[in-house]
Amino acid sequence: MSKKPKQPENVLCYGVEEPLPEQVPLCAGPLELVFEAGDLRWIRLGSQEVVRRIYVAVRDRNWGTVPNRISNLSVRVQPTRFEILYDVENREREIDFRWAGRIVGDETGTITFSMRGTARTAFLKNRIGFCVLHPIRECAGQTCTVTKEDGTVEEGQFPSLISPDQPFRDYRALAHPVDADTSVEFRFEGDIFEMEDQRNWTDASFKTYSTPLRLPYPAPVAAGTVIEQTVRVRLVTIRKRRVRAAGPRATSFSFNPAESTPLPGIGLGVTTETPELDQRQIALLRRLNLSHLRVDLDVGGPYRPVLERAIRDAAQIGVPLEVALMLSGDSPEFQPVVQQLANLDRPVVRWLVFNRDEKSTSTQSVRAVRDCLTALSLPGQLVSGTNAYFAELNRRRPQTDLLDGVCYSVNPQVHAFDNESLVENLAAQGHTVESARHFAGGRPIYVSPVTLRPRFNPNATGPETARSPGQLPSQVDVRQMSLFGAAWTVGSLKYLSEAGVAGITYYETCGWRGVVETGSGSPLPARFRSIPGGVFPLYHVLADAGELKGGEVLRSESSALLLIDGMVLGRGDRLRILIVNMRRDPRLVVLRLGNLVTDVQIRVLDQTNAERAMDDPDSFRLETPQPAEVVDGCLELTLSAYAVARIDGRWS
Repeated sequence: MSKKPKQPENVLCYGVEEPLPEQVPLCAGPLELVFEAGDLRWIRLGSQEVVRRIYVAVRDRNWGTVPNRISNLSVRVQPTRFEILYDVENREREIDFRWAGRIVGDETGTITFSMRGTARTAFLKNRIGFCVLHPIRECAGQTCTVTKEDGTVEEGQFPSLISPDQPFRDYRALAHPVDADTSVEFRFEGDIFEMEDQRNWTDASFKTYSTPLRLPYPAPVAAGTVIEQTVRVRLVTIRKRRVRAAGPRATSFSFNPAESTPLPGIGLGVTTETPELDQRQIALLRRLNLSHLRVDLDVGGPYRPVLERAIRDAAQIGVPLEVALMLSGDSPEFQPVVQQLANLDRPVVRWLVFNRDEKSTSTQSVRAVRDCLTALSLPGQLVSGTNAYFAELNRRRPQTDLLDGVCYSVNPQVHAFDNESLVENLAAQGHTVESARHFAGGRPIYVSPVTLRPRFNPNATGPETARSPGQLPSQVDVRQMSLFGAAWTVGSLKYLSEAGVAGITYYETCGWRGVVETGSGSPLPARFRSIPGGVFPLYHVLADAGELKGGEVLRSESSALLLIDGMVLGRGDRLRILIVNMRRDPRLVVLRLGNLVTDVQIRVLDQTNAERAMDDPDSFRLETPQPAEVVDGCLELTLSAYAVARIDGRWS
């Protein structure tokens, strides 16, 4: 292959040249936190996370988040207190909302965040105001005290399994223990607040937000409307003085060979980005050792070209099909599709049944397809649930006696879009599997598909805004072709697998939503800077997993999940560990292997070799890994930004 020009480091890391927002560390008495782009993040008391994030959201009529433009930023920092002042513009299409923020933290462990804004135009909104994210790890199952709008106080508990409805409504204060010595209290002013379980959308948090969903939306906002709110976070009942300890020098990563789940079947979706796969793409995709290829058939539309393409691609890659049937109403229009597949020599491993008029598929739709499959004596599992978010499945749970499995899709960008949030929310993917198993009647769970961006908006109240020339489609994320995309894929595969999912469909085969780039490259090369004919770094993650197809995933744990994470695979006497740096700066990791692992070798995918791994994946994968030095059962390594390390060994 010809030598390609070297990409800037930031493009390799996360897809764009612009630097990531500055993170300012702060202290308010015993609390440590970070200020970033107008938000407060990771408010911690020692090792305990108290608040994941506090921010102001302006959501348009389709639940789109209008970006912040910050100006006049003033940050005054002292050892145990701080004050931050800034102005924000939220301008997009007809929306023009401007507000001033003030954040004060003091030595008592109290943080006060206030905003006052004015609508400069008239527009429709679904929400304007504060959101407070309460971390799942610390809060799920935790008892709490809720002060209602009328002043009454109720005892409550954060849900353990994902709640389909608001756990708490109409409150102005919330308090819960942080540890045996300390509680935290939240007080809210300026609107009515309630809470939702954001794990429904694979966000790893409970969210307190303003403006209850029981009120009609979208709601009109008149020009000149003033909105003013305050959130106060206060530590209470501290019985002993706390001294901030220095953080550990390294992050520890360990695993338990006694706890494992089967590695799920991994498939891809059919691409629409290229007319047909070429021989190189076919060879690359075959090396992934896939379990299936998903095709979406809108049976009321011109489905035949899509179906013929899927049959051809699946035959060339050597995998069965996962057929997603999109029905309309109660008509039998799907029957010719099923009949056509019955007459072709291409196996179908699963039939996914959806209805475009239903967010969660009805029993009537499932029964119609079940009867057709039975009449034709067609093999393959009948699976249904929702083509949208887990929230839709959780709110309208399926009748499982007609099903061989339950399914839903996953993407990490329903509410937030920055790198840090995408990493934070990875663990929630496993929570969805655990909750789905609770009501699935013992049926296997399939997550299909997993994508970085939403494929469509199931909750829109108006048409999607047309994109401007040169703008990427809303379904495309530049991080698809970056090291970040590879690191995120490791985390997704880890949490879904450890939770016991039976099968996963990731991304597509080719193009800017896929794993392999088309021969002609990106349609917008100035925005999506991939290598024509190459692969994306996440290709190597799926290839590493595919080489151990039929194996197990061992339960693993990181001492700092938001910094370092990974997954552990085993098959026979082989052990493979994928460890990733989830942050923008280098991190030291201590991998605890124990004394039963021998012949340890390591290969790292990072900025130094990412371009070559994309441009010439064959030679990259044929490289001999480097021997690794294990001392007292531990392997120490330093990973650069979003690097993926593959450690191979054998059980002795």
